[in-house]
Amino acid sequence: MIEIVSVAFLTVLASGVGTLTGFGTSTILVPALLIIFPLPQTLLLVGVIHWFGNVWKVWLFRSSLQWKILLAFGVPGIAASIAGASLAIRAPQTRMTNMMGIFLVGYALFLILKPNFKLRQNILIASSGGALSGFMAGIFGIGGAVRGAFLSMFDLPREIYIFTAGAIALAIDSARLATYWAEGARLETLLLGGLLLFVPASFLGAKIAQRLAAGIPQKRFRPIVMAFLFLVGIRLLLVS
Repeated sequence: MIEIVSVAFLTVLASGVGTLTGFGTSTILVPALLIIFPLPQTLLLVGVIHWFGNVWKVWLFRSSLQWKILLAFGVPGIAASIAGASLAIRAPQTRMTNMMGIFLVGYALFLILKPNFKLRQNILIASSGGALSGFMAGIFGIGGAVRGAFLSMFDLPREIYIFTAGAIALAIDSARLATYWAEGARLETLLLGGLLLFVPASFLGAKIAQRLAAGIPQKRFRPIVMAFLFLVGIRLLLVS
């Protein structure tokens, strides 16, 4: 029961902070839950929560549809997420956990050293970003951070950015969840029942973020998230 309450609390926190910063819920929730659960179960559980979280984002921040950006990111992202998800389930779990640690440490250091890094606005680059974020989402359960870096080059208004990121992630999550399931990943009965609490918790976090979106700048949260990613990355590197 303590595990269920802990996951629910982390879901509210991850959904709220992930939405506000553009990192996405999974970027915070996957590293946190990896300390408690094995990788396949973590990826599947967070994937389901993240799927619903993106439904909330699309619904709460519905304003305008950017088909050009959605297709540029979404199509290559779906294909890459299937490949990444298949690899994540089949590869040795200790090695995958260590690789997750390397990725988190490297990504956190990059953000710290290059906080103002920007990409040029280009559909080819956007498609590459979609493929990369899809693969990272499939293999590590974390694609929002990469997707956010590429989406930022379009300089979208905050509400449109959140809607667009949520719609792209929804398509990618659908593909990777189906792949996890097909590859044999399953949730324990307790966690499966816990979804009745986790899903509303993800909505609560997104709703809080909606209320705060206009008044709190991303830069206030990002250093905290980067420090968290770095520390968890070091912890996962030590798994043997």
